[in-house]
Amino acid sequence: MMTETDRIRVVLVDDHAMLRRGLGFFLKGFEDLELVGEASSGHQAITLCAQIEPDVVLMDMVMPDMDGAEATRLIRQQNPRTQVIALTSFQEEDLIERALQAGAIGYLLKNVSATDLSQAIREAHAGRSTLAPEATEFLIQATRSKGTQTDYGLTEREREVLSLMAHGLSNAEIAERLVISVATAKFHVHGILTKLGVSSRTEAVALAWRQNLVP
Repeated sequence: MMTETDRIRVVLVDDHAMLRRGLGFFLKGFEDLELVGEASSGHQAITLCAQIEPDVVLMDMVMPDMDGAEATRLIRQQNPRTQVIALTSFQEEDLIERALQAGAIGYLLKNVSATDLSQAIREAHAGRSTLAPEATEFLIQATRSKGTQTDYGLTEREREVLSLMAHGLSNAEIAERLVISVATAKFHVHGILTKLGVSSRTEAVALAWRQNLVP
């Protein structure tokens, strides 16, 4: 029997009430997911997330008062443990880039299946990214179009860690793969973020793909 503390606490952010209602109905179909709040704007989302500190936020990217990227950035600043999945009808490259730079751990289109979305929420809660094919294609094309590359001063070990991060491994999984302690893995991740000049794992992975830092 799943207890309340076992459930992944989810907040929905979208300026369309019908879509929030539909997503809320969808969440009720999964025992391990719990809808704990809704917001119709970026400002409301920031206030709500500060109050209840959800595990995962499903964030619309295009809203009238504050766009989803800015709301994502501020939510991640106030509580880095809250993961954000960009959930949008749009697949423009600038939206994808801004969402990932703001700290979103995933980018999905609203036509995603219920099964895929529920799995993406679980992956986000575990610290792993899920990207729509359109977002993945953007990262690949951005990497190919980059004329000059830099290694950012990464050590060989940091490159190994970054590669594992890019393939969705958590700190514990990285530690197990490289036969090091979790504390050492966290130390390397921190060093990578510092050298790349980013504030989140998702930003680091996006930059790594764009700059061809990982195979």
